[in-house]
Amino acid sequence: MLVDGHRVTGLEYRRGGDIHSVQAAAEVILSAGAINTPQILQCSGIGDPGLLESVGVQTRHPLPGVGKNLQDHLQIRLVFKTSERTLNDELNNPLKKLKVGLQYIFTRTGPLTLAASQVTIFTRSSASVDRPDIQFHMQPLSADKPGEGVHPFSAFTASVCQLRPFSRGEIRIKSADPMEYPAIIPNYLSDDRDCQVVIDGIKLARRIAKAPSLKKHIIEEYIPGQQYQSDEELLEAARQYSQTIYHPTCSCKMGLDDFAVVDARLRVHGLGKLRIADASIMPEIVSGNTNAPTIMIGEKAADMILEDNRR
Repeated sequence: MLVDGHRVTGLEYRRGGDIHSVQAAAEVILSAGAINTPQILQCSGIGDPGLLESVGVQTRHPLPGVGKNLQDHLQIRLVFKTSERTLNDELNNPLKKLKVGLQYIFTRTGPLTLAASQVTIFTRSSASVDRPDIQFHMQPLSADKPGEGVHPFSAFTASVCQLRPFSRGEIRIKSADPMEYPAIIPNYLSDDRDCQVVIDGIKLARRIAKAPSLKKHIIEEYIPGQQYQSDEELLEAARQYSQTIYHPTCSCKMGLDDFAVVDARLRVHGLGKLRIADASIMPEIVSGNTNAPTIMIGEKAADMILEDNRR
């Protein structure tokens, strides 16, 4: 972004190896998401002066909260081998995999039309919690990691994620080059309160698996496995068998404190003609999926932009 004094005047971008610039007639709306929005700001000299100086970027507007306060939903995966057929069986058989593909191509039906999860549960991790603080996602398949292929046996996955984590992470550029990926430092489970929630979440998942209606279909717990029993062991399992649920937010939060980046109308503090409209402006992550709230942010931003430009 092009910064002139205390306002943003336009953008500089690269196309086909050439650098171009464009001037903003009214204002610039930054909507690149919770990872790229702070990266663009930092590469433009807007952020923590200490970080910017360390990577050779001239500070044009000091704003220490840029990239801070990163929050995400961490999912802990439990995998259960089952006596029932699952999508693992379909996807491990070349002929059945072909059938699944053809079914979708010609009829738009079948396994490829399924959502990411078929069962979801909002519940409390313990009796001491006054409202749901964890969410379950269940899928009729299992894998070690997304994209690596399903397990060679029938199984289903029960993932549990903490809805309101206390741990806070950070997005930091590693150089002045906007084409270099920034460092994403999520700091999962760095707060002891989060550790207890995931331990209780695993225990609850196991209690659900032991329910008579489900237990009769389960052969064994494959991940993490019954060798993990104590709280310390369950926490180690959570660290080993977890991954993002792809809900990064809050890295350019709204507020009035020293680490706030935007005000209540999404305007960047201290900089004219610049707003942010994406999930990065959330002060705290929402207690559920982030897609609809992010759409709402965009809708509200559009209303405020129109209102302010009528004045």
